[in-house]
Amino acid sequence: MEVQVFGVRKSAETRAALRFFAERRIKTHFVDLDERAASPGELRRFAQRFGVEALLDRASRRFADLGLAHARLSDERWVEKLAAEPHLIRLPLVRWQQKVTVGAADAEWTEWMESERAARRPPAGSGPS
Repeated sequence: MEVQVFGVRKSAETRAALRFFAERRIKTHFVDLDERAASPGELRRFAQRFGVEALLDRASRRFADLGLAHARLSDERWVEKLAAEPHLIRLPLVRWQQKVTVGAADAEWTEWMESERAARRPPAGSGPS
């Protein structure tokens, strides 16, 4: 099992997600959004599942600094803004296969691991007699 974690190193939530997977010996591919921005296409995948509003970190300092509290942008424009300004994204964004989460989602990540383990187990009664 390998998960992809999008975040920034300074984010406590991103560090917590990386620690969650490390403690469970799950391989992670970390994408530091300060070094390499998420593509609009990648962000659209999360937005399709949760909606653009779920991706916005309205409590972030960057959101306030840019004066976006009263901004009325289309979903596509928000995706472009998030791609350009990763500190506006509610972190971490985590992807495993076709499943994605926004923010801390320990319970869902645990479900992913359990489903992966169940898929790897041989069916009952298929062992040697």
